Amino acid sequence: MKKVSLAVLFSLSAMTSAAFAQSDQGVTMSTDPAKISDIEQRAQDLQARQSNMQSEMPMHKAPMHHKKPGMKHSKGTAE
Repeated sequence: MKKVSLAVLFSLSAMTSAAFAQSDQGVTMSTDPAKISDIEQRAQDLQARQSNMQSEMPMHKAPMHHKKPGMKHSKGTAE
Protein backbone atom coordinates (compact mmCIF):
# COMPACT_ATOMS: atom_id res chain seq x y z
CA MET A 1 0.00 0.00 0.00
CA LYS A 2 2.87 2.35 0.80
CA LYS A 3 4.46 1.76 -2.59
CA VAL A 4 1.21 2.48 -4.41
CA SER A 5 0.55 5.71 -2.55
CA LEU A 6 4.15 6.77 -3.04
CA ALA A 7 3.91 6.09 -6.78
CA VAL A 8 0.66 8.08 -7.02
CA LEU A 9 2.17 10.98 -5.11
CA PHE A 10 5.27 10.95 -7.30
CA SER A 11 3.26 10.88 -10.55
CA LEU A 12 1.00 13.73 -9.38
CA SER A 13 4.09 15.72 -8.47
CA ALA A 14 5.63 15.10 -11.89
CA MET A 15 2.43 16.11 -13.70
CA THR A 16 2.13 19.29 -11.64
CA SER A 17 5.72 20.32 -12.33
CA ALA A 18 5.25 19.60 -16.05
CA ALA A 19 2.10 21.73 -16.12
CA PHE A 20 3.92 24.65 -14.50
CA ALA A 21 6.86 24.30 -16.86
CA GLN A 22 4.55 24.47 -19.89
CA SER A 23 2.52 27.44 -18.65
CA ASP A 24 5.56 29.74 -18.48
CA GLN A 25 6.01 29.99 -22.24
CA GLY A 26 2.39 30.25 -23.32
CA VAL A 27 1.25 30.22 -26.93
CA THR A 28 3.04 32.44 -29.41
CA MET A 29 2.15 33.25 -33.00
CA SER A 30 4.65 33.72 -35.76
CA THR A 31 4.29 35.02 -39.28
CA ASP A 32 7.84 34.05 -40.24
CA PRO A 33 7.50 31.49 -43.07
CA ALA A 34 10.83 29.82 -42.25
CA LYS A 35 9.85 29.29 -38.60
CA ILE A 36 6.40 27.98 -39.62
CA SER A 37 7.98 25.58 -42.10
CA ASP A 38 10.44 24.34 -39.46
CA ILE A 39 7.65 23.71 -36.94
CA GLU A 40 5.51 21.91 -39.53
CA GLN A 41 8.48 19.72 -40.51
CA ARG A 42 9.17 18.79 -36.88
CA ALA A 43 5.49 17.95 -36.36
CA GLN A 44 5.48 15.68 -39.42
CA ASP A 45 8.69 13.98 -38.27
CA LEU A 46 7.18 13.40 -34.82
CA GLN A 47 4.00 11.92 -36.32
CA ALA A 48 6.03 9.63 -38.56
CA ARG A 49 8.18 8.50 -35.63
CA GLN A 50 5.11 7.77 -33.50
CA SER A 51 3.41 5.78 -36.25
CA ASN A 52 6.63 3.80 -36.84
CA MET A 53 6.89 3.00 -33.15
CA GLN A 54 3.28 1.80 -33.03
CA SER A 55 3.69 -0.40 -36.09
CA GLU A 56 6.94 -1.93 -34.75
CA MET A 57 5.46 -2.82 -31.37
CA PRO A 58 4.03 -6.35 -31.37
CA MET A 59 0.51 -6.84 -30.14
CA HIS A 60 0.68 -8.05 -26.55
CA LYS A 61 -1.54 -11.01 -25.82
CA ALA A 62 -2.32 -12.01 -22.30
CA PRO A 63 -0.99 -15.49 -21.55
CA MET A 64 -3.61 -18.19 -21.24
CA HIS A 65 -3.92 -19.59 -17.72
CA HIS A 66 -4.82 -23.24 -17.35
CA LYS A 67 -5.48 -25.32 -14.28
CA LYS A 68 -2.85 -27.81 -13.38
CA PRO A 69 -4.08 -31.35 -14.09
CA GLY A 70 -3.85 -32.65 -10.50
CA MET A 71 -5.38 -29.61 -8.77
CA LYS A 72 -9.05 -29.52 -7.70
CA HIS A 73 -11.01 -26.69 -6.12
CA SER A 74 -12.53 -27.41 -2.74
CA LYS A 75 -16.04 -26.10 -2.27
CA GLY A 76 -15.78 -25.89 1.51
CA THR A 77 -15.02 -22.67 3.36
CA ALA A 78 -11.75 -22.14 5.16
CA GLU A 79 -12.05 -21.45 8.88
